[in-house]
Amino acid sequence: MRVIYNEQMADLANLLGDMAGLAGKAMEQATQSLLQADLALAEQVISDHDQIGGKIAEAEEKAFALLALQAPVAGDLRQVVSAIQIVADVNRMGALALHVAKVARRRHPNHALPEAVNGYFAEMGRIAVNMGAGAKEVLETRDPERAAQLNTDDEAMDDLHRHLFTLLMDREWKYGVASAVDVTLLGRYYERFADHAVEIGRRVIFLVTGVLPGDEDDA
Repeated sequence: MRVIYNEQMADLANLLGDMAGLAGKAMEQATQSLLQADLALAEQVISDHDQIGGKIAEAEEKAFALLALQAPVAGDLRQVVSAIQIVADVNRMGALALHVAKVARRRHPNHALPEAVNGYFAEMGRIAVNMGAGAKEVLETRDPERAAQLNTDDEAMDDLHRHLFTLLMDREWKYGVASAVDVTLLGRYYERFADHAVEIGRRVIFLVTGVLPGDEDDA
């Protein structure tokens, strides 16, 4: 039974890593479609989202089967519960990339972003894609040090997000309300994508050490 459990957990871990990789790829393509007003690429992200959805359903099925059939306790239960929570985070990452692509599609043939903020979103996209790759790596290696690094990466995303609001609140903003709304929503999508990658890192640290980051300070 133990061998079967280990094999099933390994399959689930690999599936979670694949899902994180797909979410990162989706955000990369969504960012390109946003910056280049590329309708075909936006449509590809939207159509490919079903692939992530299928893997989400498969991962949930595997996790709940482990709960029902293996009746894990202690450390094993921690692994399964963490996996279920990670599924939810990866699902949101994929959905956020989808939102970016839909904005690009909605504004086509025009660019959704004013040229003044393109640089911000190019960098936010780069950070998001790197964090998606980092989440995939962490899920595959279960390296707590690499998992903790995701929180540091997120600080750069937060800084860019704050700078965007500085631009939006400037009296010199000349791109109109609709554009300001798009920039606000898109900035939030990237910021939340990074947050979910950080949460995956926290869950992996908990899975490996039994301690959720932050609990040490409370103690």
